[in-house]
Amino acid sequence: MSDQTRGIVFVVIVVVITFVWVKFFQPPPPPPQKNPAPVTGKIVPGQNPGAGSAQPSAQQTTTGGAPAPAAKIPAVGAAGEQAVVVESPLYRVEFSNRGAVVHSWTLKKYFDDQKPPHPLDLVNPDSAQELGWPLSLTLSDPQLESQANSALYQVIPASANLTAPAEIDFHWSDGHLDVTKKLKFEQGYQLSIEVSVSLNGQPLAPAIAWRGGFGDKEVYQASQLVTVFYKQGDSLNLLQYKKLGVPGNQIQALQQSGPLQFTGIMDQFFAAAIIPDGSDLSLWHWTQWHHFTGSDNQPASEPAAEIAVGTMSAGPLKARVFVGPKDLGLLTKVQPSLEGLVNFGWFSSISKALLFALQWLHRYIPNWGWAIVTLTLLINVAVFPLKMKSWRSMQHMQKIAPEMRQIQDKYKKYSMTDPRRKGMQDEMTELYQRNGINPLAQMGGCLPMFFQMPIWWALWRVLTGAIELRHAPWILWVHDLSVRDPYYILPIAMAITMYASTAMTPQTAAVDPAQQRMLRLMPLMFVVLFFRYASGLNLYMFTSNLIATGQQYYLNRTRPMPTNSPFKNKGKKKQ
Repeated sequence: MSDQTRGIVFVVIVVVITFVWVKFFQPPPPPPQKNPAPVTGKIVPGQNPGAGSAQPSAQQTTTGGAPAPAAKIPAVGAAGEQAVVVESPLYRVEFSNRGAVVHSWTLKKYFDDQKPPHPLDLVNPDSAQELGWPLSLTLSDPQLESQANSALYQVIPASANLTAPAEIDFHWSDGHLDVTKKLKFEQGYQLSIEVSVSLNGQPLAPAIAWRGGFGDKEVYQASQLVTVFYKQGDSLNLLQYKKLGVPGNQIQALQQSGPLQFTGIMDQFFAAAIIPDGSDLSLWHWTQWHHFTGSDNQPASEPAAEIAVGTMSAGPLKARVFVGPKDLGLLTKVQPSLEGLVNFGWFSSISKALLFALQWLHRYIPNWGWAIVTLTLLINVAVFPLKMKSWRSMQHMQKIAPEMRQIQDKYKKYSMTDPRRKGMQDEMTELYQRNGINPLAQMGGCLPMFFQMPIWWALWRVLTGAIELRHAPWILWVHDLSVRDPYYILPIAMAITMYASTAMTPQTAAVDPAQQRMLRLMPLMFVVLFFRYASGLNLYMFTSNLIATGQQYYLNRTRPMPTNSPFKNKGKKKQ
């Protein structure tokens, strides 16, 4: 038989067997029970354990096997919109029961750049009004999400002003969608949050979002300084706003699957971190554009980083939240530690040591600027013996400079690949041995600079990222050591003292006049770079160069270089 015939025969046989089974062999249904005894003492899904008898849940079926209707969820809500404020000595948080969202998160010990200054608000109301508010809800169904974020929630307790420690519950239901947000505030910068969402009794997977940007909006290039972070597998990942969202389409959210150790959003000095507390969390991040009218009355826009943190499965979202300053002492007390949010780079151990030293000096020197000057003086005193050793090495090199020049002139006619060039290295080695000089002494003058490079880098991280220097004044025109000098006086003074120190430092025989001129032009390059850097860093560099100039003057007077330098008459014809 063909395949088509076999298929027809197979279908006929199946139909016949099914008919015969249903007609002659199917067991009769059991007779219905009359007046079934009530079930007592048994807990079924969705029941309150304290109930005396079981109540059918939304998924429970009747005795006859037909599904029972979903349990009736009472509608819960408020008659009108109201504000709820939670305060402590450190913060003031204002909620709106419309959407149970945050309208203001003010840190009382930190101020903005307005005149007169106001306590710093980490929420930007202008962009949040357009893009959404912090702690708003994110759901997979946009329609349900819109309902939950626009509903009027019932607030418990009913008081409009609470003092931490305090608990506050938001609850809303339309009979189908049911949302509960429970927050427990501590007196410090931490709080706990629990969010539960269900639809017709079925739990959903909620996520809480921080929308509308974050942090100090008055900071120069504030949107560029906002960073999304997450820690996974003991690796801290930092995403600037250009890397948020789907590549090529930043307004589309990109998911970073969990579980995560913590995640959040931050700017240069402040952070909002979300830490799992019984729930495995995932992260979504993206960028929205806030549109506004600029100072010239022309339409303008700026990017706003946004995140959502949610559970990996249906059920309540439980987390701890830290919203506050990136103070190293505070961040280390959070578990797991958030100290990595203060990005000290490669030399983090040196940076932390310098920060602790600066904090210790500030106990006795109330002005942070003078504390930086004192720390700079101590560092330069500590490296001065190394500079003295380099100075002696340079003196030894100057003694043999004429003979070194003769050897170099003897072999300069040979190319670098010529085998006869090796004779110059042999004669140089013999010259070093005859005068008892280590060849590595040629690099002696560079050792202090190489030694200080990690310190410079570590101090750059400290002086541009330590929140202690935010709005910390020094003298006269310097009102904030964490931002650039408004009149560029410090970077210009730094360049002048760097030029003076370089000009006073004799070079070894290995440096010709052209290289010397290049070294003396380096301060001009530095001054352009340091125009952008924080005043605190410029203050350190200016003080360090000023001390170095004084030290070099002392060495030139007490231990002068030999007078047989081949470059002392560099303007005259060589003999």
